[in-house]
Amino acid sequence: METCFLHHPEFTIENQDPKTIALGFFDGVHLGHQAVIKMAKQIADENGEKSAVLTFDPHPSVVLSKARKAVHYLTPLDEKLEKIEQLGIDIVYVVRFTAAFAELSPERFVEDYLIQLNAHHIVAGFDYSYGKKGAGKMEEMVSYAKGRFDVTIVNKQEAFDEKISSTKIRGAIEEGDLDTANELLGYPYKVKGTVIHGDKRGRTLGFPTANMQIDEDYLIPKLGIYAVRFIIGGKSYAGMASIGYNVTFKTDQERSIEVFILDFDREIYGEQAEIEWYHFFRSEMKFNGVEGLVEQLKQDEADTRAYFAQ
Repeated sequence: METCFLHHPEFTIENQDPKTIALGFFDGVHLGHQAVIKMAKQIADENGEKSAVLTFDPHPSVVLSKARKAVHYLTPLDEKLEKIEQLGIDIVYVVRFTAAFAELSPERFVEDYLIQLNAHHIVAGFDYSYGKKGAGKMEEMVSYAKGRFDVTIVNKQEAFDEKISSTKIRGAIEEGDLDTANELLGYPYKVKGTVIHGDKRGRTLGFPTANMQIDEDYLIPKLGIYAVRFIIGGKSYAGMASIGYNVTFKTDQERSIEVFILDFDREIYGEQAEIEWYHFFRSEMKFNGVEGLVEQLKQDEADTRAYFAQ
């Protein structure tokens, strides 16, 4: 897959092949997004054209919000591109979302981007908007096209009698409801990071853990204990993850993410790894002593093994 980064207003489009282009921010590349992208791929294949996606980075709220705030993604850009590539798309155009780009009128967005990219067909969700303050709606795209490209609008994709949306998925993850989040995503929610040194207390308890420094762009689930899969070196292992502050021992440390990897015994400090989140078991608990904590960890391990045995 070819990836092209465009910075408004000066950019050059080298590939002038006719294209079917899917439009969207696509954070999470969830089932709703997949419907749009797969439709674009299908139309492109039927017409013998290149399939393309036009997306943006960073999230518009980073630029448009008056309050400076960090934005945490379901799929930071690199992972979003990986998932789009898995859907068979030929080209992805990543527009740098800037204040100047945000001022484009809907008509200028069509002229300066879709026409310049040689779009022969545009595909987007029913609620996609474009141009300054999202003034352009998909029903109006045909009039802006002026016969130069076709337009397909993908209807609302639903689950649990609601629209599948990144906002819904984000809320589920923040509540620890990974079962719902994963069903809406169409795959297990995943974060990536580096294995770092911790205080090694888990070893003394019989539960050595991999402490993870997660890439800061990711959305992290709420505090608690989870069934996860830990992916390292191309292999996947069942595990139980803890997100918390080790309140039994400390109250002043930073939040940690630790994984007890089942049936695993290898030094992996400094290695890159991934965590797939599957199921929330319980909230973080403070114990009066080590004995109570160890008994609970044994139960957590049993619950984790039982979960994956299903």
